Amino acid sequence: MQLQGKTAVVTGGAKGIGFAIAEALAARGAAVVIADLAEASEASARLAAKGAQAAGIAVDVASEHDTVAMASAARDRFGGIDILVNNAGVYSTLRPRPFEEIDPAEWRRVMEVNTLGIFLAVRAVLSSMKSRGGGRIINISSGVAFKGNPYMAHYVASKGAVVSLTRALASELGEHNVLVNSVAPGFTLSDGVKANPILVAGVQERSLRGRVLARDMVPADLVGAVAFFAGPDSAFVTGQTLVVDGGAYFH
Repeated sequence: MQLQGKTAVVTGGAKGIGFAIAEALAARGAAVVIADLAEASEASARLAAKGAQAAGIAVDVASEHDTVAMASAARDRFGGIDILVNNAGVYSTLRPRPFEEIDPAEWRRVMEVNTLGIFLAVRAVLSSMKSRGGGRIINISSGVAFKGNPYMAHYVASKGAVVSLTRALASELGEHNVLVNSVAPGFTLSDGVKANPILVAGVQERSLRGRVLARDMVPADLVGAVAFFAGPDSAFVTGQTLVVDGGAYFH
């Protein structure tokens, strides 16, 4: 129960990687606010049924109004915010395609959610973290930021921006004892990804060939790294990105 008395907000937390993270933080004692476009209340109810303190709120992280409401709801329900996991992102609905075939509207939406969404979420929760004497921000990046995978240029660019933003925020917020780190998963067979057979067909086999640990990655493989950055054992770690991909990339 390392996170007893802490409140965590997990964006994109209703399913897949996000729900696995929310469940892990709750199991370690945190009160959890699940923020997602859909099914947030249902996901929080599943946690509450297991005895966790949990709440759900419908949030589009690309909306300033929604992220402000998210932070307000967390403060009203649990008294403050100690941990923010920026997991919400556009990926599982994308179709791999050459750079010149990417629609500009799709490029904008990927950037709005994957990068602007982090900016808005951090800005919304920061005053609460400062008032509590510090906090933890964990941004979910991706191993593609280091490998430069083809046919997903907008997604790769957005996740590279997440790594750079993590470093910039760590430098700026350290004086407030707000630690900012990133976790970069490899290709993960979440429910959303499995619902996109074109994506799976284009990426799964190549990912398996490139890993030292030659098996599929699932959401549960990521939660330990996130819990580490959220908990007391990482109290002197900030500005870092931990790649969790079964040894496909040595960072």
